Amino acid sequence: MKFEAGDVVYLFIRNPHTQDVANVQEAAVVKNPENPAELAVFVYETYYPLTDDLAIYTSLEEAESAYRDFFEEESTA
Repeated sequence: MKFEAGDVVYLFIRNPHTQDVANVQEAAVVKNPENPAELAVFVYETYYPLTDDLAIYTSLEEAESAYRDFFEEESTA
């Protein structure tokens, strides 16, 4: 999927203090301040490089559906 600076996206964020707690968070796609030729995701006052390792969704509904699928499967395993 191709993103541009200014896009609004949704991703899963894990609680750094409790790794089994996560939520869907809105984020902005921005130019990476450390390398303006690359994009980053800006969330919670932090820049994360935009890589294939991030599960990014273009709509809140899509993110919440994936969240339910992933965490409901995880809790029943």
